[in-house]
Amino acid sequence: MSGLRIAVMASGNGSNLQALIDAGKSGNLGGCVELVISGSIESHALLRAEKSDIDSLYVRSMVRDGGTVLEELKKKKIGLVVLAGYMDILGSDFVEAYRGRIINIHPSLIPSFSGMGYYGQKVHSAVIERGVKLTGATVHFVDEGADTGPIIIQKPVTVEDKDTPETIGKKVLEVEHEIIVEAVRLYCKGKLDLSKGRVEILS
Repeated sequence: MSGLRIAVMASGNGSNLQALIDAGKSGNLGGCVELVISGSIESHALLRAEKSDIDSLYVRSMVRDGGTVLEELKKKKIGLVVLAGYMDILGSDFVEAYRGRIINIHPSLIPSFSGMGYYGQKVHSAVIERGVKLTGATVHFVDEGADTGPIIIQKPVTVEDKDTPETIGKKVLEVEHEIIVEAVRLYCKGKLDLSKGRVEILS
């Protein structure tokens, strides 16, 4: 494996992390996951890192320990940080240090059901309560706001009358696996242009 060195920050099951690990091992990503950071000591993401022989780091608070994380990223020459279900808030110093090099996956079609308070199953419950017919997932660059950075890729999912928050969550997660890998691949291959303040995907 070779290419861009990637750090993934995840707090939960880590299935998006696994999708990136697998894509990196296949040689089609243009990079590979070199570090996994979690805000939960019980996160399955840490186990996935261990099974794949990837270094990991538990961080109790990014507000308190963000400087330590930045030192570790620098030491490992990390070129891209991916937030994949990471539940802690990044400090402004961290965002500034990696501006244009942090991407996040969100389980809705931003700007719908995004921002403070919208995460995980809460998003899918709100989708059902509102009665929307389409939801989906979004990969975007991270800025100082909550889900406000430039959008890279979105993919929709149809909401059916029989759906529940749980079934919507499963469908959206499948889409997340697809677009997080594609977004990282495009970044690693230099195909994302941010010069106009929004993302243009280069041919």
